[in-house]
Amino acid sequence: MTGRSILVTGCSSGIGHDAAHGLRARGWRVFAACRKPGDCARLRDEGFDAPLIDHADAASIESGLAEVLEATGGRLDALFNNGAFALPCAVEDLPTDGLRSIFEANLFGVHDLTRRVIPVMRTQGHGRIVNCSSVLGLVPMRWRGAYVATKFALEGLTDVLRIEMRDTPLHVITIEPGPVTSKIRENSIPHFERWIDWESSARAEQYRDSLLKRLYTARGPDRFELPASAVTRKLAHALESRRPRPRYYVTTPTYLMGAARRILPTRALDWLISRG
Repeated sequence: MTGRSILVTGCSSGIGHDAAHGLRARGWRVFAACRKPGDCARLRDEGFDAPLIDHADAASIESGLAEVLEATGGRLDALFNNGAFALPCAVEDLPTDGLRSIFEANLFGVHDLTRRVIPVMRTQGHGRIVNCSSVLGLVPMRWRGAYVATKFALEGLTDVLRIEMRDTPLHVITIEPGPVTSKIRENSIPHFERWIDWESSARAEQYRDSLLKRLYTARGPDRFELPASAVTRKLAHALESRRPRPRYYVTTPTYLMGAARRILPTRALDWLISRG
């Protein structure tokens, strides 16, 4: 794979950081994008090209992609849309502006960057676009309505794009990780504190008894949690296989929930999910 290039977003930690290192070890030239200048500087110290790209900032998407294309002579073999954040709360406590903010990062920015990359890939005659969804793009879970909404939307948008790209040499692929070691819990805290007035909620006691403990207390790995390298292995197959799958499940819960969604009636699935 020597000489092939990929742009990966959300590389400051977790899935994106592991993907950057794992793909570079496989011979890819990795452009490891982050949304904070400090993280970009750290990745440059690790030997990466590290453009500043914030999915919620259209100007950074434009300038970051321009930096990548200038470095590659106008080519890009693959895009891994990984950057995203969570905003945990009850749906009834979710301000509409808070919902807009997470859609800007988790969906609209992905869409913007993807649309800018497609003409490049059409011109060069090949390309792969991989979108990082979640088990929460398959099934819902309490306290995660904002994140679930963005991932359900990403699933649908990616499915349509995949169908529409059938008459082109481009492959469009979805990866659904499930519980993977990352900083998504810690990174969600500033968004929760900015948008959610939980003390005024009718569910204040439920926040105290459930969400706040999970949000602010460091815990060991979740059941079935896998390291980020498990996602990188599936990503490598999606990028390097002659005939990549349209969808890659990663963890046991993703396989189980994917099957449960197809098999179970809605009430039964709701009961199963509510059991935790």
